[in-house]
Amino acid sequence: MKRILTYGTFDLLHYGHIRLLQRAKALGDYLVVALSTDEFNESKGKKAYHNYETRKKMLEAIRYVDLVIPEECWEQKISDVQKYEIDTVVMGSDWAGSDKFDYLQDYCEVVYLERTAGISTTKIKKDLGLQEPVNGLNQLPETKQERDNDKKN
Repeated sequence: MKRILTYGTFDLLHYGHIRLLQRAKALGDYLVVALSTDEFNESKGKKAYHNYETRKKMLEAIRYVDLVIPEECWEQKISDVQKYEIDTVVMGSDWAGSDKFDYLQDYCEVVYLERTAGISTTKIKKDLGLQEPVNGLNQLPETKQERDNDKKN
């Protein structure tokens, strides 16, 4: 059995999330989703619209997801891979080359999947006027494409 793990906040669940989960599950037999807790998001300067329990219930209702576990800190990733006997960690391509996931290649395969173009939680929040300031500033864009677009503007 090939076990896959991905991490995220999965707030304002949208087609891009579903597509990521579908493609992650297609890489193996069992998909574990490490869902950022409200406290961990706060430590990163993020605030989800839905609380952890609501986001967890939404993920558990998706047929591609076999198990949802809490992501409480950056440092737990190696222990997650070992505890859940993970073969592959899957993340969005905007994380490629970062120190947050590349080091896991010593413990398992790491695969970066392209994000779904034209949709992100950040974009939805902006479109709905839900984007909350962080320390007086707007939150950073969620995807590399959005960061690049912001640099052009």
